[in-house]
Amino acid sequence: MTAQLQKALAEVKTMSIVGMCKNAGKTTVLNWLLANAGRERVLGLTSIGRDGESTDVVTGTEKPSIFVPEGTLIATAKDMLRLGDVTKEIMATTGIPTPLGEVVVMRARSAGYVQIAGPSITTQLKDVSNLFFELGADQSIIDGALGRKSLGARAVAEGVILCTGASYHMSMEKVIEDTVNIYRIMNLPKADTLPPEPEESLEACLKQHGEALINGALTDTMVVPLLRSGVLRGGRLVVRDPSKVLLKPDTLDKLQTRQVKLEAAEAARTLCVTINPVSAYGWKFDKDEFKRKMSEAVDVPVINVKEELA
Repeated sequence: MTAQLQKALAEVKTMSIVGMCKNAGKTTVLNWLLANAGRERVLGLTSIGRDGESTDVVTGTEKPSIFVPEGTLIATAKDMLRLGDVTKEIMATTGIPTPLGEVVVMRARSAGYVQIAGPSITTQLKDVSNLFFELGADQSIIDGALGRKSLGARAVAEGVILCTGASYHMSMEKVIEDTVNIYRIMNLPKADTLPPEPEESLEACLKQHGEALINGALTDTMVVPLLRSGVLRGGRLVVRDPSKVLLKPDTLDKLQTRQVKLEAAEAARTLCVTINPVSAYGWKFDKDEFKRKMSEAVDVPVINVKEELA
């Protein structure tokens, strides 16, 4: 299975790792990527939240540290530079402010442990990735913070690794259902053309054109009344990127039943789904059943981080 993952990763220059919850296995995935990049490849690494600390600042549970090979480019806040044990070479300053200081780009002149706190705005993340490439990186990796599903947008990364696990909920069915819902949204088809934006109301636009461009969030309160009235049948809705879709699974199913096309101006591509069957809070799932059911629900490789990447 890891061979499939390596093949998928080789096809993208920028990727993000997005977690459904804390302790889903994001750092394990990241360390595997760093360890298996190959000596000849240079990786750029940043995080949309703080990562690399030995104890999770939210849950208080132990977590793996980030170990980078020599040559890795890292974009992190200045206050993070004193943490970790790599030999550092400052390559560039970015002017991007964070609560932990300006984001700077350093090169690891020795292998070792690092802590990272990077930018939090999409345009800033794009600028950092571009800077990585100017400095010789072959690939850019963005470690996504909890709840930042917006990293699935192609505006930030070409490929997404979606991490989920038992820590999300005690019910395996709930974990799978919600993960599949995010997976469906992240993989909306890319719109070939953009429809008109509503000038008065969404309903009026759909009646006139049969399609509409949604600039803000697409919610159940917007969609359900239109489904009930029959306005939304066989039409097309386009959002700016998948993070704007805040629909429940049942509403997504109803759109599909009514043959409504839901597309995104900036489409995303999920490379794989990783699962952690062990919760940080004391329970665990049957690992084989968890993997089997998740594999049946998505059409990308499903990888158990505890067995295949640890």
